[in-house]
Formats: sequence, C-alpha cells, structure tokens
Amino acid sequence: MDSPRLAALLSSLISQLLLLLFLLFPSSNPHSLFSNSAPDSSFYANLFAHFLFSQDFAASLPFLSVSRKRKRTNRSDHLELGSSHGRVHHLFRTRTPDSFRNHFRMTSSTFEWLSGLLEPLLECRDPVGSPLDLSVEIRLGVGLYRLATGCDFSTISDQFGVSESVARFCSKQLCRVLCTNFRFWVEFPCPNELELTSSAFEDLAGLPNCCGVVSCTRFKIIRNSHFYEDSVATQLVVDSSSRILSIVAGFRGNKDDSTVLMSSTLFKDIEQGRLLNSPPVYLHGVAVNKYLFGHGEYPLLPWLIVPFAGAVSGSTEESFNEAHRLMCIPALKAIVSLRNWGVLSQPIHEEFKTAVAYIGACSILHNALLMREDFSAMADEWESLSSLDHKSQYVEAGLNVDSTNEKASVIQRALALRARELHS
Repeated sequence: MDSPRLAALLSSLISQLLLLLFLLFPSSNPHSLFSNSAPDSSFYANLFAHFLFSQDFAASLPFLSVSRKRKRTNRSDHLELGSSHGRVHHLFRTRTPDSFRNHFRMTSSTFEWLSGLLEPLLECRDPVGSPLDLSVEIRLGVGLYRLATGCDFSTISDQFGVSESVARFCSKQLCRVLCTNFRFWVEFPCPNELELTSSAFEDLAGLPNCCGVVSCTRFKIIRNSHFYEDSVATQLVVDSSSRILSIVAGFRGNKDDSTVLMSSTLFKDIEQGRLLNSPPVYLHGVAVNKYLFGHGEYPLLPWLIVPFAGAVSGSTEESFNEAHRLMCIPALKAIVSLRNWGVLSQPIHEEFKTAVAYIGACSILHNALLMREDFSAMADEWESLSSLDHKSQYVEAGLNVDSTNEKASVIQRALALRARELHS
C-alpha cells in the first residue's frame, strides 16, 4: 500500500477510535463540538445526533462491519453515463482555477488530496445489493457538486450521468464520512494552542487574551412538498483566521442567540471550568481570564465580552467598540464563507437532519481548505460586512447585556481602557 493511502487509512482508524471512546466514555470528551445537551432541544438538538449515531452510523464504520471493498462491475443500471459522459470528462479534465472553484469550491490539487484521503471511506459501503461501479473521483465529485452549487439531484444526475438515487446516495455518503471521520478538523484548541490563538487576536486590535468570537446564524430550509419553511440555528466560534473552533447546529431557528448559547455544551464547559481556564493576564490591576467576544445580544459574562450599549462619540466605550468590531470580522467572514457553499446560499430543500448534516460538512470543508491555504470558498473581508442577509452580528444595542454582572463589567472596563490607550 502506498504512503498516501496508508496515511488516509490510519487517519480513518484513529478518528474511528476517538469516536468509539466518545461513545463509550462521553464524559471524557469535554470539548465535544458537535453537540449540546439542552433539555428541550428534542431529537435534532445534537448536531448529527441521528445522522451519525443511528444504525447508519454503525454501518458507516468500516472496521466494525464485515464489508470489504466491492469488486467493480460493468452493470449499466449502476453507472448510467450515457450522453453525459463527455461532461464528466470535461469537469475533471478542464482543471482551470475557475472551473474547479465554481464546481467544487476548491482547487484541483485540493480535490486530488481530498480524493486520496477519502477513497477508502467513500468506497467501503455501497447500497445493500447495489454495488456502485463508480470511481472515488465521481463519488466525491457528486457530493461536492451538491454542496458547492446547491443544484438539485436531477441536474446532478444529468451532469454526472448517474441516477438521481445514486446522486443522493453519494451526497449523503460524503456528508456522513466527513461528519463521522473528520469532525476533529473542527476542534477547540488545547491550552497551549490557545496562547497562539489569543496572540493572533491581540495582533488585530491590541486586546489580550481573546480566544475566539462566538456568533450565531440561521440557514433556511424548505421541508417536503408543502413548502413548509423552517431554519437551523448554527452557532460558531472562530479564531482570527476565520477557522471554526466550535460549532453547534440543530436548534430550530426560532430560538434566539442567547438561548442557543446557554443550551450548548460550549457554555456548560466554560461555566464549569473545562475550557478557557488558563491563568489570567492583568490590565490596570484587573485579572482578565481568557474570553470570547460576542455581539450585543449576548449576555455580558466574565468570559463573554460584548460591546457597550449607547457609546458616546469619542468616548472610551466607543474606542472599545471599534476594537470589538474589528475583532469580530473573522466571524463575519466565516459565516459568509459558509454561505458561499451553494447548498447553504439558498433555502435547503431537505429534511431537517439532512440540512444539519450539510451545515456540518461545509464547516469541516471550510477548515480543511484553510488548512491547505486554499481560499476558493473564502469570502472577501469587506464583502463579509455588506452581504449578510441578517442583522449585523456586532450590533451595539446590548439587548441582553447583564449589567448586574459586576465582575464582567470590571473586565469589560479594563479592556476598554486598553483600547483607549492604543487609540490615543
């Protein structure tokens, strides 16, 4: 076995082992990024709770099942290339930057890298009784094309020369593989890594000890033929490079941002001292522990710093709000970049759990692209400020600010004084 395939297999086995440990010892994984434990969040509150941890999840674990790589066949009912065969060849052979960016939201070299990494996983489990005579490039291409363009399965079927059921299967399989085997690509930093994260934020606006920006957005879905409209609330924590450190998806969109936050394991882990528990820095005699920035609809907490409401022009509060605004730009870029994926740029015509899986898969791919310095799906910084289709994520209304939290107010004031000093 050559090195790339061996590395891919080892990566798969390691990730599967981590997931088994998570299932067997859930309390030993305090940094669970794809879940929350809200008592009222019902069946879909945990991101991928059904999509990954059902019978389908067990079936997707290659080393737990007895399935082996299936021998390819030439049955025409499994691979219906027909007249579209030329288009498939055109998609993969015309490797111009624009064509791959438009079709797959990545460069051709990233596509090849991902194809080699996922090959043993995408090919290990075909529909029961219906082995697919499809290369890993076609399997990956179909799934990525769905995520990148948002095209319906009829269009994808015509483009790739497969049946609509095969197109749907390949799309679901890609999401399952990414969200099961590569969820560790979305990972909250360990304490040592947080030092680098906070230093990068300090370089942006001079405020020390910030470890991320938390923000919440919503993706619309249209369920079944009756066009019942719903939405999925998605909470992200990002670093200064817009890399996603934590994601919670699965709440209904009618829940406000604060409710989503306080119902998530992120909130519980921080409140119970499992995250952001490194030693503080001191500003003007005030101990400032590691914290996140959030917009003005979040509560002001010692670890969650929001803007001042009603800041007067030229005041210390205004200087802080300007620094706060600058440090929140990475979160805006991450949100808009996710919306650059075609399937998330429009109402998703899928069931709720499938829409959640799309959000998770696109988030994982977002981080994978950043890891490879492939910015094909990344939004421009200034575009991100003007193209959000919901209200500003750094509003200053302070609707839910808890002004009675004295410790948080003292920390907010100390940071404001630092921002004023830098502004002077």
